[in-house]
Amino acid sequence: MARRIQKNDIVKLISGTNKGTTGKVIAVLPKKNAVLVEGLGVQHRKIKPSRMQPTGGHKDIHVPTPLHKVALVVDEKTGKTSRVGYSKSAEGVKVRLARQAKNKEIK
Repeated sequence: MARRIQKNDIVKLISGTNKGTTGKVIAVLPKKNAVLVEGLGVQHRKIKPSRMQPTGGHKDIHVPTPLHKVALVVDEKTGKTSRVGYSKSAEGVKVRLARQAKNKEIK
């Protein structure tokens, strides 16, 4: 299945506590239907003391953001978002299109 949001895309959160925040996609998790966004979803976990870490400690983990909560940013200056569509180019290659930007090709 084709991914509408890909790694290194700039996305904007459209719902939740961080609504309106933009960030770069670090990774896409298709099985979980989620993405990891840079600077968002970082949480702290406590580590129980063990033989490897006798003192225990804290660890920062990255929590995935569901795909339905993000939208692709087409214009970084204005922050406009768009839905993503697909079309075949003249060479027969499948390309992504920004629907709200009058089917402009996404690079």
